[in-house]
Amino acid sequence: MPIFEIACDECHYTGETIVLSAGDALRCPSCGSERTRKLMSAPSSLTGKTPQRLPGAGDTACCGQSPDQASCSGPGSCCGRAGQF
Repeated sequence: MPIFEIACDECHYTGETIVLSAGDALRCPSCGSERTRKLMSAPSSLTGKTPQRLPGAGDTACCGQSPDQASCSGPGSCCGRAGQF
């Protein structure tokens, strides 16, 4: 189930919504309108050890491994090592 960031043209809601299947319309979770637009989301696959710090070399990816050792590290994965499967 993909999660999309949307903006509603009816009630001006901006936030996330879950889409159950590819054929479903993007509906505003606030007012139910289909007059919505997808927004670009900024992914964050690595997290720093403290919320005030940017990711660094000693941090781990969402799967708990370092990106250079994760077996799931393909394009589009949380580690995002492009070109390696």
